[in-house]
Amino acid sequence: MIIYSDEEGFIKPRGIKNNNGIRDTSIKLPHIAVGVFSEYLLKDVVKRFESQKVGELTGKRPVYELEYKNIKITLFMAGISGSWISADIEELNINGVDTFIIFGNCGVLDKNIEDCSIIIPDKAYRDEGTSYHYLPDSEYIELNKTYKSLFKDILKDYNFEYTEGATWTIDAFYRETQEKIKRYQKKGVICVEMEGASIGAVCQYKKLNYFTFYYAGDNLDSTQWEARSISQLANFNKKTKIPILALELAYKIENNK
Repeated sequence: MIIYSDEEGFIKPRGIKNNNGIRDTSIKLPHIAVGVFSEYLLKDVVKRFESQKVGELTGKRPVYELEYKNIKITLFMAGISGSWISADIEELNINGVDTFIIFGNCGVLDKNIEDCSIIIPDKAYRDEGTSYHYLPDSEYIELNKTYKSLFKDILKDYNFEYTEGATWTIDAFYRETQEKIKRYQKKGVICVEMEGASIGAVCQYKKLNYFTFYYAGDNLDSTQWEARSISQLANFNKKTKIPILALELAYKIENNK
């Protein structure tokens, strides 16, 4: 049983590491950050836009300052799982980030959702541990109350299909059992991933702005698991168009203050 406490943590985040591997609170990052879970997509973005590596997160995951149109954006390799991404958010916040746009792959619980199409989660069922350390016990957390309409306008401009609905956040993907899949399907859940509830919880706790979305990968709505494009390089040409959605959202947020 996880015991929630709203007391400030005993261990304090000390910011990201500089390029010498030392925690450095003096690094001033652009206040909007885009987090990418795919290493290949991150590298593709860095190649396409002017960027400079300014530091790193735990595990030697790079942090960049990237220029998109006329603004500066923090770009980082997001840590997989709730515990890692929550630490990323805490550490980046020390260096000045107050708005997070984080996206990655998810499994679908509805076979009719098109492969690589966009999913906007409106709430996350909490089947992981991290979120319970940031918010009191509840069945789910509401997500993406801010920026949703702005993001939908971007999807329309870029001709991306999307589905909106609930997600199931779990931190043990080999325990996505058929019984659990059916249980969450009955609740109207359309996808499953590992970070949604944690992102929502830490950002709500720390009063940070955020938006998180997914692109559809493997299919769990079947008698047999279907990998579809869960491999990072599968359907990669289409996937390379997805980071633009996040960068465009950052641009619109910055210019709609």
